[in-house]
Formats: sequence, structure tokens, C-alpha cells
Amino acid sequence: MNHKFGIALAGLTLGAAAFAQTKWDLPTAYPATNYHTENITQFAKDVDAATGGKVKITVHANASLFKAPEIKRAVQSGQAQAGEILLANYANENPIYALDGVPFLATTYPEAKKLYEASKPAMEKLLAAQGIKVLFMVPWAPQGIYSKKEISSVADLRGIKWRAYSPATAKIAELIGAQPVQIQQAELSAAMATGVIESYMSSGSTGYDTKTYEHIKNFYDTQAWIPKNAILVNAKAFDALDATTKAAVTKAAADAEARGWKIAQEKNDEYKRLLVERGMKVHKPSAKLDADMRQVGGIMQADWLKAAGPEGAAIIEAYKKK
Repeated sequence: MNHKFGIALAGLTLGAAAFAQTKWDLPTAYPATNYHTENITQFAKDVDAATGGKVKITVHANASLFKAPEIKRAVQSGQAQAGEILLANYANENPIYALDGVPFLATTYPEAKKLYEASKPAMEKLLAAQGIKVLFMVPWAPQGIYSKKEISSVADLRGIKWRAYSPATAKIAELIGAQPVQIQQAELSAAMATGVIESYMSSGSTGYDTKTYEHIKNFYDTQAWIPKNAILVNAKAFDALDATTKAAVTKAAADAEARGWKIAQEKNDEYKRLLVERGMKVHKPSAKLDADMRQVGGIMQADWLKAAGPEGAAIIEAYKKK
């Protein structure tokens, strides 16, 4: 009897080992209702289904597990197995991360896709050296200027309290003579309500998510740049998966990327419509404002090329050929 019980127990143990469940935490800084987070949540469901429940990904929205600036390090150190970051936020680490935050380099989705393809090998190499693998990348909407007062040129922005959330947005503040204030998205609503900031550059989705229309009534659709979020995984965590599971995760990631790019474009128009419905004035920038901002973009492109060196020049060359 004991002998049979032992065999049965061994069988149970073997069954459990054959179905070793892998659990990943995936922190993101954005609300659960943001399309990036919804897309990642769908990715987690797809991975669960494709691996037969072998890989369970828990999405932690709205900076609930780690704040935005902490997420990359958390993935790198394995505190979180995966995570979502805004690439441009890491420009101080390496100029390659800043590329999609360089104003007026890629201002349409087809251009942004070409820039992504041209820079992807360098980006993957850079992250691989830090023990990180890219699962997929999804763009935001083109960036515009939110302003409490109406503006017709860069001169109207001098001295304004300007939200800086990345090296690029801080640099723009410096070039236009605005007063930069470091504010992450999770703190943005409170900063506007208390008058800590009067202006910032971001997408229609951020304006909608943070109810910017309650405090700031003007959006200038400058389409200055199209930044991307990267969904990363700790390389060791990914490498620990068997070949079949890796293939399933990679396929779900490719599907999430294609879906994310499509949604981003659809949502861009939708968010602008929603902002107007809630009392926001969406302006086409004046010729002067557009020319002023393009001048800022030219300075920042030259700065970026200088910082990125031959590798950066090669990416721009590849981008122009596409």
C-alpha cells in the first residue's frame, strides 16, 4: 500500500514539474484605461492562452508597482521580469534612446515606422548589453503643445511654467525660454490644478487621460515627434523559457506590436475629438509657431547627431534611404 502511494505521489510531483508555471510582473506607469496598457493586458492574455497557462503575466498599471523612472532598472535587475518604458526618458543613459524624441525628424506614422526600423538593431544591441530584451514597441500620438494661454509664436512661451518629463522636453524648455518643472504623468493632474505648470508637450491621449481640459484649454497640433514605449523583458527570465514557450511569447509580442501601431493611429483622431467635446480648442499652429518649433527641432537634431556620433549618423542615413 505504501509502495503504491509512493508511486502515485511521484507521479503527482512529476506532473507539477512538467507544468512549471512562470509568473512575470509587468509594471507600467500609465492608467489601465490607456491604449498602451490595454494592449499590454491583451498581450498578457494572449501569452496565457498561447502557452496553455504556463506563462502568467500580471500587469501593474498606473505606476502602482514601480514609478516610471524606476521601471527599466527593475527589469534590468530582475525585480520585475518585464516592464514598459518611454524610450526618450533614458536619453541621459545613451543618445540612441532619445532618437524618437528628436523634434521634427519623424512627424507621421509611416516616417515613425521607418525610423523605428532604422534604429531597431542599435536599440536591441544597447539593451542586450544591459541584460534586457525588447518584446515590442508601440508609438504614442504625435506630440503637440498644451497651453493655458493662446500662443502664436515661441515668444509667447517665454517664462511659462512648462512640464518637463524627459531630457528632450527639458531641452525644448531651455531653447524656448520656458521655466521647466519636472512632473511625471501620475502627478500631472494635481500639478495643473495647483498652477505648478501652465504648459506642456504631449499627445492627445495624455491630455485626455489626465483631464488636462479641466485646467488648460488650448492644444496646438504641432505633430513634433512620435515617441514610442518599449515593452522589455529581463533576458535571463526570457532565456529560462523552453523553445516552444519562447516562440509563443515572441508571436504574441509581434501581434501586440502590429495591433498597437494600428490603435495608436486610430486613437490619435479619437482623442482630439474627445478633447474638443470636453471644451479644448485644438489649433493648427500658426506659420510662425511652426517655423519657430522647426528651428528648435533643427538645433536638437544637430545636438543629437553630435552626441550619437558615427552610430547615430548611420541610423539617420539608413532612415533616409527607407
